[in-house]
Amino acid sequence: MEKKLLYHKNRFEFIGKAITLGAAKVGNNIIADFPVSIPLLMMNRHGVIAGATGTGKTKTLQLLAEELSLAGVSCLMMDIKGDLSGIGRPGEKKDFISKRHEALKMEWNAVQLPVTYYSLSGKEGIPMRATLSEFGPLLLSRILGLTDIQEGVLQVIFKYADDKNLPILDIKDLQELCKHIQEPEVNKEIKNQYGLITSSSISAILRALLELEQQGGNVLFGEPSFDVQDLVQVNSEGKGMCSVIRLSDMQNKPKLFSTFMLCLMAEIYQTFPERGDADKPLLCIFIDEAHLIFENASKVLMEQLQMMARLIRSKGIGLYFITQNPTDIPDEILGQLGLKIQHALRAFTEKDRKAIKAMADNFPPSDIYNISELLTSVGIGEAIVCGLDEKGMPLPPIHTVMKAPKTRMDVISPAELQEALNSSNLSKKYGQLVDRESAYEILQNKLKKENEEDEKEEVKEEAPKKTAKSGPGTFEKILKSSVTTTIVREVTRGLLGVLGLGGTSRRRRRF
Repeated sequence: MEKKLLYHKNRFEFIGKAITLGAAKVGNNIIADFPVSIPLLMMNRHGVIAGATGTGKTKTLQLLAEELSLAGVSCLMMDIKGDLSGIGRPGEKKDFISKRHEALKMEWNAVQLPVTYYSLSGKEGIPMRATLSEFGPLLLSRILGLTDIQEGVLQVIFKYADDKNLPILDIKDLQELCKHIQEPEVNKEIKNQYGLITSSSISAILRALLELEQQGGNVLFGEPSFDVQDLVQVNSEGKGMCSVIRLSDMQNKPKLFSTFMLCLMAEIYQTFPERGDADKPLLCIFIDEAHLIFENASKVLMEQLQMMARLIRSKGIGLYFITQNPTDIPDEILGQLGLKIQHALRAFTEKDRKAIKAMADNFPPSDIYNISELLTSVGIGEAIVCGLDEKGMPLPPIHTVMKAPKTRMDVISPAELQEALNSSNLSKKYGQLVDRESAYEILQNKLKKENEEDEKEEVKEEAPKKTAKSGPGTFEKILKSSVTTTIVREVTRGLLGVLGLGGTSRRRRRF
């Protein structure tokens, strides 16, 4: 069996640069003379890292990101469980690491990589924001959980905002627009130009926006919007930047962060130019808990994902999905993945065993291994590796003992995280929320002006009435009043008394 394995060794010897994952294994024997490598130029052909919980998927992700960074390739990683943060600190050589690398006959030296920590909530990293316009109605409908009809209404709102130059940047912009289009005149205009929209659909969207706001969505949406060019950086030592999105505080909001990742990938696809075939990728994106992206995805959204997976590689971008079972990924996308790293699977039921047998059929034929048996027997830190050679041809599946990561295989402390954030220039760039004039301010100012004009009109209408009230008719009423009569009488009486014309004393007493 070992001789048969060594027969394939020459297929893993490449002319260009390659990243080494570990060494081949047959039975209980590690074949140190057979290093398992992947050509660097094939790393934009996408891939999957799969396996049951506790089999080593996260460490394999860390190893891949390390090797890519050392080769000058930038990496973007979703850190849902919080155990990838240690990639920013050098590892510590322990006994199990020494024993493994002695068996592999490979050196192990701790390394420190350039790392930037991001966060969607802004609590555990540099805030990553996007405007609602960048999300668009399709992705936003997924976050809000809207029906098809409500999604159509949301598309009308976005179209109306574009036509009226009303930027939708944050949640309050969209809320104000929803209120604005319910005004009778505006609603009539929209009905004539775009079609009928019901108040019940608007109310449903407003309720969903309120719920999103309560979940912290107001932090995610806004400016400054994240510039994807900041993901692609190489330091003075030639190491690619590792961007870690810390999502441990977003585990109960899977739709929010999975949809953000879709928006981010779409922005990357639209921003970076075509590169064709290059000697190495520009950026590799690692998406942990990948099933969250595909769950409840609409038909239109799935079509966009499939198109992105097909076309984004020509821009030097590699997508890597990390999940427990490859069947979590749709067949249309799974068939486009050039690298498969399969850790152990568990078979507790007859259904599980049938699924594993079907999964084994997805690997290229092997004259060395029984893949269906191997899938349940590989150890922790071992995997079946199946990639592409430099010409894009499938390599045979190899049972591989993986190298240990050279960075810390543990979380960083809050103090270390704060130190990393303080030393990053991007903290200043994205740390402060900017609230420029957008739909909310424009509509509020318009409403204010309308109110002021209405008040002026009311003043003009009231002026003639006030003038009329203070005219001759009013003066006559004042003269005829009892108070005025009494005053005039008393003044007249005084004057007559002074002039000696007041009459007899008896007549005065009558008064």
